[in-house]
Amino acid sequence: MSKVTEIINDFGERIIQVDGEIPVDLPTKNGDRFLFISHDQSFLTHGIHKYPAKFFPELPRWLIKRFSQERDVILDPFVGSGTTNVEALLSKRNSVGIDVDPFSRFIAKVKVTPLSEKALKDSQKSLLESILNYDSTEVNETDFPNFPYRDNWFNKEILLELTYLRNKIQQLMTNDDIKDFFKVCLSSIIRSVSNADDNCTRTVIRKKLNKLVKPTDALNRFAKTVLTKVPKMVAFSQNYPLDINVEFPDDMDARNIVYEKGHFDLAVTSPPYVNAVDYPRTHQLEMYWLEFAQDSLTDLKKQNVGTESVSSRDYKQKHQIGVQEADKVITNIYEIDPRRAYIAYKYLEDMRKNLAEVYKVLRNGCRYIVVVGNNRIRGQLFESWKYLMSIAEEIGFEVETYFGSEIIKHFIKVPREERINTDWILVLKK
Repeated sequence: MSKVTEIINDFGERIIQVDGEIPVDLPTKNGDRFLFISHDQSFLTHGIHKYPAKFFPELPRWLIKRFSQERDVILDPFVGSGTTNVEALLSKRNSVGIDVDPFSRFIAKVKVTPLSEKALKDSQKSLLESILNYDSTEVNETDFPNFPYRDNWFNKEILLELTYLRNKIQQLMTNDDIKDFFKVCLSSIIRSVSNADDNCTRTVIRKKLNKLVKPTDALNRFAKTVLTKVPKMVAFSQNYPLDINVEFPDDMDARNIVYEKGHFDLAVTSPPYVNAVDYPRTHQLEMYWLEFAQDSLTDLKKQNVGTESVSSRDYKQKHQIGVQEADKVITNIYEIDPRRAYIAYKYLEDMRKNLAEVYKVLRNGCRYIVVVGNNRIRGQLFESWKYLMSIAEEIGFEVETYFGSEIIKHFIKVPREERINTDWILVLKK
């Protein structure tokens, strides 16, 4: 059910509020502003793992149903935690999710993989019994994962408990898909039982928080997580449509999409914000425990669109993107901070490559829908959505429409001056 009403915000602006499911035929005009109230952020497998700045499910569900047909093939070139792929699947569309981050692909794959109810519950029972019979002497310290500052991030008791749980998951007499599901359950509690701030995009220890992590916290949190998430996975598996395919290629990038021309019927994505979320750093503890990383994350960071990992030689001179409005802002930033100016330029250049790649693999007459916000960089308003529309038109897209989605809740702490209040939804037609 949905409820559509018109409201006026504190600035006298007209906002269309949609509470719940978004009607497929909801009228949209250029510049419209919507306030979508989500009810499904933990629906089925959507809430299986915390992920910063992710889609709320109603948005891609609406876009997929509005701009594609059953059995079509949907692309998300910045897959994040796989929200688009889950919604495509539930709407009986095939899909492909691309991301440079192996941790992201892992979570997304688990979220769309149906599991046998009996095998899942048998494994759950085994793990809960292991928790009741926890014995730290079963854990050899040589089994602890080895990563930088490990003993600062985790208390000794928690290291023992997490290692014990990880070992018990690996020892389950079941298939890898079920083990992977429980690994994601384990990953989902790691930040909360570490000494790091639970709500910051950067993994940092804040002594002022006086965060208290007690012995048995990891065991108890894991048990609660399993009891909550197994029923959701069972429900998802029961809703899984037959003959629908989901792929997460591990050798592609949003800037290098190796599918034949005209392969996709729709692309829907929310790319990273420039200068906003350092995803590898946000998930570094989880990546260490799941063995997607062992030491430095620098190489992975450099691969991300919107990365802040740039070399000083890159910003010795000013770079321009060829979009007048964008270049004016980049010039203003350069006069204050050449490094930040280059980060902004590189973001747009990477997105130009992505737009060209998606244009190539879309069928004629089909759409690429990009949900993107603004930033404020060194005091300068950086309107990514406007610049991306200009770049998309250069590549050959027609801007069919664009409208705003107000952001009402921040799940992550970012500095007030950096906060993004509106996402802009760009409907680009090939």
